[in-house]
Amino acid sequence: MSNFLLSIIGVFFCISLVSFSCTGISIKTQDKNLIQGRTIEYGESNLNSKIVISPKGKQYTSLTPDGQENGLKWNSKYGFVGATVVLDKFIGEGINEKGLNAGLFYFPHYGSLERYNQKFSNESIADMELVGWILSSFSSVDEVIEGLKNVKVVNIGFDEKGNPLPTAHWRVADSSGKNIVIEIINNGEVKIYENKVGVLTNSPDYPWHVKNLNNYVNLYTGNAPSFEVDDEKIFSFGAGTGALGLPGDITPPSRFVRAFFYLNSIGNPENSQLAVNKAFHILNNFDIPIEVEFPKEYKNHIPKDVISATQWTAVSDLNNKEFYYKTMYNSQIRKIDLKKIDFEKVKYQVLDMDTNKEENILEINVK
Repeated sequence: MSNFLLSIIGVFFCISLVSFSCTGISIKTQDKNLIQGRTIEYGESNLNSKIVISPKGKQYTSLTPDGQENGLKWNSKYGFVGATVVLDKFIGEGINEKGLNAGLFYFPHYGSLERYNQKFSNESIADMELVGWILSSFSSVDEVIEGLKNVKVVNIGFDEKGNPLPTAHWRVADSSGKNIVIEIINNGEVKIYENKVGVLTNSPDYPWHVKNLNNYVNLYTGNAPSFEVDDEKIFSFGAGTGALGLPGDITPPSRFVRAFFYLNSIGNPENSQLAVNKAFHILNNFDIPIEVEFPKEYKNHIPKDVISATQWTAVSDLNNKEFYYKTMYNSQIRKIDLKKIDFEKVKYQVLDMDTNKEENILEINVK
């Protein structure tokens, strides 16, 4: 199992032509509910993402760098629903029955985890399993912060020179409205930030992105006012001139700025249903066609079974405990209502995200 597992992880994380990227937003409603939305992009290969239904009481054991399940052991205290990446053990995004949401976001060049020490194997958890551990173990952000003090988050993949492959940073929020970003740097130093702006993308670190927003203080919704210069009227060609200068490329800093602008342009929706709808509409702006990630000379590297770099988009309603998603194959929004699942009795399940990998197109018959 060891060589097979590490080869899969290596293929996933070794960046050659494109990168694994994500854009996350947080929307607060007028009735004090919190909605968490995000995309996940990867153009190198199909992430083979699935939907996992995990019950209370399930036993988990984390992987360690030798490819064996001999790390941290725990029993699931809470049931959860999550979307996987690469392996069923790796939860990329999810929500548990208490309304706690967590997700991982790629963090190359900045994330730096503690080196694995077999002496502390029973305290060690793989970075790719951290989301699953959080969702199955805690009911609030405060509990997560305390729990992190008792584990060592470690890499489980390394390149041919023995260097650890890039890791993630994490977003965690609960139904009370608390929302944090977890970044581990400098060989294991844990940094926790309150996510006041409600946005997360990838590198650089979260504080850098927040400071970078100051470069775009001139942006606003609507149109710039018209004016005259020597009897020549200067006016807007169309709507949106207040946003001239909003970056439109797909780099993490630009996506962060763009998400912040859209998020703060919509106000606070009246209720959760409106917020869920708005979250999907905002995130549509970050749906990346796979071809734009590849330079012309590498177009033949585009995998045939990946029709969009944005492989799925997920939205969690923390207060109503609902998980929504759509995929690159089918933009039909699907919902899992955690309130309707008996996590005491339900069996652990891994479900395909798509029953049919084709768009749900409704033909209108005209008579």
